[in-house]
Amino acid sequence: MQNWQRLSRWQAKLLRIALKKHRISHAYLITGARGTGKKAVATLLAKTLFCEYPEGIEPCNQCNMCKRIDSHNHPDVHWIQPEGKTIKKEQVAHLQKEFAYSGMETNKKVYIVSAADTLTVNAANRILKFLEEPSKQTIAVLLTENSQSILPTIRSRCQVIDLKPLHPQRFKQELMDKGISESQAALVSTLTNDMDEAFRLNDDDWFAQARKTMVQLIEALAESVNDAYLSIHSQWESLFKDRDQQEMGLDLLLLGFRDILYFHMEKTASMVLFQPDGEKINRLAIRFSQEKLIFILQLTLKAKQKLKQNVHPTLVMEQLVLQIQG
Repeated sequence: MQNWQRLSRWQAKLLRIALKKHRISHAYLITGARGTGKKAVATLLAKTLFCEYPEGIEPCNQCNMCKRIDSHNHPDVHWIQPEGKTIKKEQVAHLQKEFAYSGMETNKKVYIVSAADTLTVNAANRILKFLEEPSKQTIAVLLTENSQSILPTIRSRCQVIDLKPLHPQRFKQELMDKGISESQAALVSTLTNDMDEAFRLNDDDWFAQARKTMVQLIEALAESVNDAYLSIHSQWESLFKDRDQQEMGLDLLLLGFRDILYFHMEKTASMVLFQPDGEKINRLAIRFSQEKLIFILQLTLKAKQKLKQNVHPTLVMEQLVLQIQG
């Protein structure tokens, strides 16, 4: 379970001090790259405010309030997430209507806006009006990977918390200190900078299968286009069902091809998916030249962009296979 101590990031220091001194701002803008723990910080803040049995600023993580916040089922903690590509004005209007009433179980209310950079112009203006007329019992938390897309007028009304990622080597060591194996710590520390997500990935059977599947896809790509197509239609569609899983699959594919490139460059200490002394990596290095690998990495990054643009994931993977084999 997440707590302030386990978060262990200096960027959250301002929030910890504010909580200790009971000087919480009416609005926060939490920025940072994927995996830096934005949602974890927002959830932790809400639990600290509502927890029935806190120890100082640390929530108990066991009471009814904490559990309902974790499950997004607390009536006074509202999450707004994009519907499709954007957060629409109707979603904010509904929130404003809800907040016109006092809290159902306490006198406090918290609303958390995920991907705040996807607010439409009308939705952003409605949020701005909300921020301009703050209630003492209402706290807004806006989360974004792209702070430059947030209206300056919104930014100026929020306390900005910028979550910089820990250096992967430092994060890897933290994971090893907490009992994760060196090889697994090396892998997950390249995929996330959030402690809770790292532990979830380490224990997740789906992640283990995803890793195995993407290694098999790389091997299939080294052999024939038919093998790669078979891998996509027999495994990709059934295993990588939602957008987060599909992006994770492409991240693993990137790491696999990067490993082969590192093997060429004799940077084996930086490899995370393949063993540097195995027969498999030798065979793949013969199949893929450095120039080809750089081309494949560029293609895979473009495939990730297509996913974000809502191109059908199977079509994205089929095109990627054809381009790699071309």
